[in-house]
Amino acid sequence: VEIPPKSPDGSEKSPPSRELITSRTGSTLCMSSRSESVWTSTSRSKWEIYHKPVIVVSVGAAIFLFGMVIISLSCFLKGKKNFYKMSGPAFLSLGLMLLVCGLVWIPIIRKKQKQRQKSQFLQSLKSFFFNR
Repeated sequence: VEIPPKSPDGSEKSPPSRELITSRTGSTLCMSSRSESVWTSTSRSKWEIYHKPVIVVSVGAAIFLFGMVIISLSCFLKGKKNFYKMSGPAFLSLGLMLLVCGLVWIPIIRKKQKQRQKSQFLQSLKSFFFNR
């Protein structure tokens, strides 16, 4: 004889697993698996879309310029010249890496936006023709 497990507080028994599966389970799973922005057609501002790559580009440019300043200091200052010669290229490379990553990120976001617009349009056409 199998005893069904009790709830955590021990007050009532949990239902058998066959009662948990309903016709609404599939639609609930589908709705929870997708983000809310796919289903709603709210338009976002340009800043909301591009704020992350803009921040990465600006931080990368600032670090790159800081590296250029450090390298130029190594040319003019005589004390701690080895420190400037070692840290300058490190800041240059880090800044350049962030700058390029941000600049590549922007076209990727544009492409995703176009694909999302196309998929919403095709979804509306599909629902128009097949829900009649």
